[in-house]
Amino acid sequence: MKKLKYISVLLLLFAKANAFSEIKEKDPNKIVNELVVEINSIYHRFELLVDIKQEELERVDKALSIAYSPEQKINLLVEKDQIKSEIKQLMIETTGEISKVRYLKGLQIIKILYEKVLSLDHHFASVRTLSEINKISNPNQYPEYEKLKEIVSAKKDKKNGLDLTSILGTNTVVSLVQTFTNMMGSSLTKEEKEKELANVECILDFTLRMQNDLNTIYFETAFLQTSNDKVKEEIELLFRDYTKPIGYIASLESCRKNDDWETVNQKMEDYLTKMKAATGTAQYKMQVNLEFPIDRLLQFITQYNNFIDQGGKFYEKFKIILNSYENEKQCETKLPLEYKKLKTDIDVAIDKFNVAYKPVEINGTKMKEILYGLNEFD
Repeated sequence: MKKLKYISVLLLLFAKANAFSEIKEKDPNKIVNELVVEINSIYHRFELLVDIKQEELERVDKALSIAYSPEQKINLLVEKDQIKSEIKQLMIETTGEISKVRYLKGLQIIKILYEKVLSLDHHFASVRTLSEINKISNPNQYPEYEKLKEIVSAKKDKKNGLDLTSILGTNTVVSLVQTFTNMMGSSLTKEEKEKELANVECILDFTLRMQNDLNTIYFETAFLQTSNDKVKEEIELLFRDYTKPIGYIASLESCRKNDDWETVNQKMEDYLTKMKAATGTAQYKMQVNLEFPIDRLLQFITQYNNFIDQGGKFYEKFKIILNSYENEKQCETKLPLEYKKLKTDIDVAIDKFNVAYKPVEINGTKMKEILYGLNEFD
């Protein structure tokens, strides 16, 4: 029985060593699942070792019950105290191992989420700019409408016709009022007016119906980009707080740029060595300093998840807005390519928010077990 337990312990130790030898960037949810497995492995190893010690205690207790000489009893009591001390030390070592696993896995999650936040930053920067939105939503940006204005200007009533300033001329509503006012008083025949209107009717219908909606997409995307900037600042602050206890002082941006993750791991190993050598209050304080940043990680994960959930809903809203143009089929050939490209971009963004940027699935019992180890030694 003992041999089997020792073999199990060795296998678990081997598995644990392999778990730390291959650290790769993954989906944070896979890291979370790995963390559950590794913590359970540590629990199981602890239980096996304690079972062995309990068998030794039972042996000592039996020996004590039949011991007669004071010398035998003293030796057995000393041995019993030694075994109890070893169990206590096992508990301390196991707590340290669990802290190490949670800390290093948390570091991996930070690394992965930072890449996602940077990717989101690039995504928002590449979304349609205000000038591009203006190009889609303002009829003055369309050559067909510019041509109509030129024709009307040439045929307008010179005496009563209006000429707008450069500022008012770019205003959609004012420009349309001027163009149609001048058209009504122009020398164009009825047939000519109808012909020219037919050339721009889809453009005017689309821009007048969709201008406010397209501007909404721009400004709400700008809001999402600002929110992402705040998330980026938060994860950089989290990394600073996370690595401060172990004595790593470089920023997250610098660590990523210089691929300095191995140094962070080494700092962690040095810290654990010191914590293991410490005793009493000093050891407890070092343990708390290691656990507190993990609580900060939990807070950030909640913030990240909320942001991703919000972003996904925004893009679903954008899709509904873009698909709301009721004359799209009739005007399909006249609609700008930028409009179709924007629709494609929105579909890609929705897919990214559902897949590439998806929330980290930590909640309820799993969250408590993973980040706080509430089931330790149950």
